[in-house]
Parts: sequence; structure tokens; C-alpha cells
Amino acid sequence: MAELLFGTAGVPHSARERSTVSGIERSHELGLGGMEMEFVRGVNMTEDTAREVAQAAVATGIRLSAHAPYYINLNSREAGKIKASQERLLKTARIAGLCGGRSVIFHAAFYMGGPAQQAYDNVKQYLAEVVAQLREEDNQVTLRPEVMGKVSQFGTIEETLRLCQELAGIAPCIDFAHWHARTGKANSYDEFVAVLKEVQDYLGRAALDDIHIHLSGINYGAKGERNHLNLRDSDMNYLELLQALRDEGVGGLVICESPNLEEDAQLLQQTYLDLLAKG
Repeated sequence: MAELLFGTAGVPHSARERSTVSGIERSHELGLGGMEMEFVRGVNMTEDTAREVAQAAVATGIRLSAHAPYYINLNSREAGKIKASQERLLKTARIAGLCGGRSVIFHAAFYMGGPAQQAYDNVKQYLAEVVAQLREEDNQVTLRPEVMGKVSQFGTIEETLRLCQELAGIAPCIDFAHWHARTGKANSYDEFVAVLKEVQDYLGRAALDDIHIHLSGINYGAKGERNHLNLRDSDMNYLELLQALRDEGVGGLVICESPNLEEDAQLLQQTYLDLLAKG
């Protein structure tokens, strides 16, 4: 069975200081296996700091990913905004690579009131250009479009998996809380297994052996996601999701986005380990 690691979306609240290195060290102290670097307001890390981050990650064994800035829309009607979106992805991937991060997660686009297929075609075209540039630079970081929680956002399960199937160099970020909020369902063992089977059908078994998952409690309404909640303050059925991940032998990284960060990350990890121990 592939190894499944758990970590926080950003520096744990209990870290000694609000730095990535301190976050890595605290994640290790907490017994977690990963951490996602949150560049959601912009990529401000220097190359020297990124190399220090890489050293800390190697020393502790913490697996790193990164979240690109929120200000990305590859379906914008303005060419300048598309170019800026591509540059934000490139900048994140370059810094993440120096940090030793393996994946960059990002919100790809909004539908902008247009047809879903038009959004898909634009995202595919402009994302392909970013991947080509990264490979030209010998940057092997995997770009991961995220399954999104609002009906106005590009990023259904099908759109995300189809994009990853048709475009080399990318892989999905499956946000189960987002999908639950977007659909108003997708919150039972059978539904979780169905999503995992869909990932395998589109992308092969390797995609389940190295998956990237976001998870938290979630508040939602008719238009989808409103805000994240702590797991125990929500209806997110994390126990059955963890059971599905265990039964399907999924490996990779589960990043907790709950407001309490490390508390829910540890809850998820311990619950999963208890399921493993039961055999």
C-alpha cells in the first residue's frame, strides 16, 4: 500500500514563528508528514529562503507542496489578466521547485458567464503554455488544478480529470470538501469510492498512488462553498472518506484546510492510522 501523509495548509498555528522553516520544524514535531506552502496572496519568498526551506524539508522528511495565488483566471476576457495568471503560476512553480516542493495547487478559472466548454478550452490552452515553459526550464514540479467548491468556478471532478488526462505534466488536486459543497452530496463512503474510481479510470492507478487531497469542514449553500469549518463543526463525513482512502490503498498527501489546521490534521492522521491498525 502506498504511503498516505497528512499535513496543514500553511504554517501550523503552534509554530514558534510565522515562517515556512518554522512551520516545517513544527510539523515534524507534531508527527505530521507534510505541509502546503500558502502563496495565496503572492509569491514573496526569496531564492535564498527557498533553499533554506529545502534544507529544512530534507532534514525533517516533511513533504512540501505549494498553493499558487488566488488571482488566477485562465478564462479571463482580458489578455493581460491571462498573462499575469500564467506568470503567477510560473513564479510559484519556480520557488516551489527550489523549496523541494513537488506540486503546485491552483484555482484555474471562472466560467465568466460563458459556456463551460469555452472555459475548458481556454484553460487547457493557456495551462499547456505554462507547462511547456516549465519543462523548458527543466522544472519538474507538477501543476495541480483544484476541484472547486462554487458553481461559478471552473473545476468539476470531470473537468479536472479530463484536463489532466489530455494535458501532460499536470495532475488533480481533489478537494472533497469543495465537491461536497458544490454538489450538496458526495459525502458518503460509496460516493468517495466512486470519485477515487473515476480518478483511476481517467488517469490510471499511479494517480491514486500519489494523490493530492484537500480536506476540511465546509459551510455551503445553493451556490456551493461559503467558508471552511473545523471538521467536527461540519457535516463533512471524514471518517468514511478515510475508510475509502484506506480500502482503495490510496497514497500521497492529504492537506487539512480547517481553521484549526494542525488539530484537524492530527485528527485525520490518527483516525487513518487507527483504521490501518484494525486491518
